[in-house]
Amino acid sequence: MKKSFAHLHLHTQYSLLDGFCRIDELVEMISDMGMNSVAITDHGNMFGAIQFYKAAKKVGIKPIIGCEVYVCNDRFNRTDRTRYHLILLAENETGYHNLMQIVSEGYVNGFYYKPRIDKEVLRNHSEGIIALSACLAGEIPRTALQNSYEDTVKLALEYEEIFGKGNFFLEIQDHEIPEERRVARILSKVHEDTGIELVATNDCHYLRREDADAHDILLCIQTGKLLEDENRMKFPSDEFYVKSPEEMQELFDGYERAIENTQIIADRC
Repeated sequence: MKKSFAHLHLHTQYSLLDGFCRIDELVEMISDMGMNSVAITDHGNMFGAIQFYKAAKKVGIKPIIGCEVYVCNDRFNRTDRTRYHLILLAENETGYHNLMQIVSEGYVNGFYYKPRIDKEVLRNHSEGIIALSACLAGEIPRTALQNSYEDTVKLALEYEEIFGKGNFFLEIQDHEIPEERRVARILSKVHEDTGIELVATNDCHYLRREDADAHDILLCIQTGKLLEDENRMKFPSDEFYVKSPEEMQELFDGYERAIENTQIIADRC
């Protein structure tokens, strides 16, 4: 029997020098764990979409095409490096075409260190897309930690307005980072006050816990640093792997609806 959980935030080798999930191994693992769906959400690109789609279909897994985009204030501004993560998933063919438009716009007109888009692009191409508020680098989690609760609610409602009621979800994560747990508590209250649903994800960057060291070396290659460099980019734990449904259900005890919503979203796509 297939388990009621789906990974909706996942980086393959196409999140260049950052993701460490090899697609063929990934879909086999998802199948072995008893899940029926999995999403690909590489950083700023859809390079792996076709390979992922074919590999998933081959083993009887539903492929969900997505992207973790970089949202900025103005995609034409070449001085402001502020950008936020946002997860976009194609719900249907219209959404797939809109996702391609969004990602292409990030490279053609928005590129400044990263392929960036702004909310104007999102508004113009929101049909058929399900959006999640992303990790601690997302605009809503950052606002929750740094600004007032009222600002967080206002922002959540803005994103819901862009994508439409039922198409935007507040994402909660737990990689043993205190800030994530704080954000989860705040977003739970936002959910209670606005009705915007929660969804639980793991920010998957590698397949197994024991891959964390190899992934750390990959980050050193990306950033031109040595392992012994103290002030380098480094993930704060070894929890960024593809967890089983049982691990996710245990991790988010008390957030059962957020776990259920992963499968509800996957079934919609």
